[in-house]
Amino acid sequence: MKSLFTAIAALVILTSVLLLQGGEKEMKDNGLTAEEKQVILNKGTERPFTGKYLHHKEAGTYVCKQCRAELYRSEHKFESHCGWPAFDDEIAGAVKHIPDADNIRTEIVCNNCSGHLGHIFSGEGFTEKNIRHCVNSISLSFVPGSKEAGVNIRKAYFAGGCFWGVEHWFGKSEGVVSARSGYMGGQTEEPTYKEVCSGNTGHAETVEVEYDTNKVSFEELAKLFFEIHDPTQGNRQGPDVGVQYRSAIFYTDQQQKQISEQLIEQLRKNGFDVKTQVKEAETFWAAEDYHQNYYQKKGGQPYCHTRTKRF
Repeated sequence: MKSLFTAIAALVILTSVLLLQGGEKEMKDNGLTAEEKQVILNKGTERPFTGKYLHHKEAGTYVCKQCRAELYRSEHKFESHCGWPAFDDEIAGAVKHIPDADNIRTEIVCNNCSGHLGHIFSGEGFTEKNIRHCVNSISLSFVPGSKEAGVNIRKAYFAGGCFWGVEHWFGKSEGVVSARSGYMGGQTEEPTYKEVCSGNTGHAETVEVEYDTNKVSFEELAKLFFEIHDPTQGNRQGPDVGVQYRSAIFYTDQQQKQISEQLIEQLRKNGFDVKTQVKEAETFWAAEDYHQNYYQKKGGQPYCHTRTKRF
């Protein structure tokens, strides 16, 4: 009888341990999608040139997707053209380096929760530090806001035909920290590209531009906007026809509104029949991932956005 009680007690203890382990795993998995689990927990790799943060330029901090521990600063990030976000430094003590299962590479994981980040390489000569943290975007989240003194980030919203070309021009401009394609000016919440293209939502294909006011002014950005598309066309831009391709500036304050209207008046005095709308900014709905950084992903140049001097 005593041996039976002992066996039952052992079984209860074992069951409790298994339930506890299962509970811990469930907590660890909490909030992660199946795709995120495959990379962060199972050490998988996202497809190259598809990650959310591959060409991301905004000032701020990259944190662990699983536990939110700070990992990298925006100043650590650089373009390696290797298909994944690259960093040449880390926040002190944030990243653990361990031998990879293949006994060739060095894996990097979050030092707080051991979530898989990617791999680290040296001797490639990309930067002076000669280090590249090759990180999966899916392992990261981003907290905007720079800790650098003197940086003042503002937002502006421009619609000028297909957002691929508008984003392309702003994305490579001095002082712009990020350019993101999306939709604004309509009545439907969380619109899809298909819905916007129907013309029934009232949205315009719009680019959200985040810029450092110490490096570029809104007026300079607005002048660029008027020179990379044809503001005299209404509800179209080149071969793209529809209300979603209209020309518009969505202002975030009265200064942006005043500058926009002054530039339009200047263009009209110079003989341009400007159709650009100037309206107060509304909710910005980010476009689907495949629209972001379109020309960087696909290659080539914008088909209906070239710069023409107008000022």
